[in-house]
Amino acid sequence: MLSDSSVTTGGIYLEDLTTGDTFASGEHTVDVQQIREFARRFDPQPFHLDEDVARQTLFAGLAASGWQIAAITQKLLVQSVPLAGGLIVTDGKVTLPRPTRPGDVLHVVSTVIDIRPSKSKPDRGIVILQINTLNQEDESCLESVTRGLAFWRNSGIEPAFN
Repeated sequence: MLSDSSVTTGGIYLEDLTTGDTFASGEHTVDVQQIREFARRFDPQPFHLDEDVARQTLFAGLAASGWQIAAITQKLLVQSVPLAGGLIVTDGKVTLPRPTRPGDVLHVVSTVIDIRPSKSKPDRGIVILQINTLNQEDESCLESVTRGLAFWRNSGIEPAFN
């Protein structure tokens, strides 16, 4: 179980984690302006840019880019899972079970599902997280199983966020 001091100092180390630990983020509200700006810059498809066109697509209305939801998820993860050394993802699988719409209020719940100390690098291990980005109705907008690095306290790695 995590100690309050580990979380408040921004220094969660490998030995602080146990399978089943759960982290909950704050909230992020998605609006039309954010959806359009992200789409213009990074994913310029009509169903992210034009409400009239979007109504005629599979999405039946304006929808945020999956890449935007992944970026918002990352922001909320960094804020809610303050691993010493930062949140360094090595691989994972992402699914987007439903579109994210203007007005959706997102939050992330992540759960440690496995911890594997490294056999070749004694200063670290792999933490496997089940990540769910949920809207205000607790409907899943993004689901991921992600592997990331976590360091032992004696590794010399300092907390990334103080």
